[in-house]
Amino acid sequence: MLHTPRLRSLEQKHATLEQRIASEDARPQPNGEALAKLKREKLRLKEEIERMRQPH
Repeated sequence: MLHTPRLRSLEQKHATLEQRIASEDARPQPNGEALAKLKREKLRLKEEIERMRQPH
């Protein structure tokens, strides 16, 4: 599999979002709106990563 700098960058952003989601979710009163936004962005990144990994 080819790991382009763009793909590595997306994977890194995805991991960062995962950490932010876990951190927000661990709060006594998580911000539901913020969590939803973070999860949508994480999903968008995941889909883009998967597209980049597919053979052309």
